[in-house]
Amino acid sequence: MVFVGTELSATHPEAGIETNRWKELATATLKAENAPNGELNLIFVDEEKMSQLNSIHMGKKGPTDVLAFPLDAIDQTDTDTPLLLGDVIICPVIARQNARKQDKDFEEEIALLVLHGILHILGYDHACSDDSNIMRSREKQLLADLYAS
Repeated sequence: MVFVGTELSATHPEAGIETNRWKELATATLKAENAPNGELNLIFVDEEKMSQLNSIHMGKKGPTDVLAFPLDAIDQTDTDTPLLLGDVIICPVIARQNARKQDKDFEEEIALLVLHGILHILGYDHACSDDSNIMRSREKQLLADLYAS
């Protein structure tokens, strides 16, 4: 099950983000990846909150576009109890900036960040070039299969 929330104030420029659309994409991604029964949180935050999270958890200064925090181990054998898969945190302001820099559509950038975060939750990584190639390839495939702009 996917829960989508926003910590954006009503006056924030990205407050109107379409949470249902991203919930559907997240749900479809988990299904496509044969993820175990579990709960995933997808949370949209402002730059200040993302800066705090990035500093605390990654030791980096300033906001980033997406952070993923896996919780339960995916390979647990007790499948009757839903797992707490983790949290994917997205900063739409940084996503919009990145989309502009790359001359990409904002919605497509958010879709890519949703996929990227979920793949991290499910164990994908991009620390080395081989892993990065595998993860990027999977992102492209899922984007083509599951996301229609």
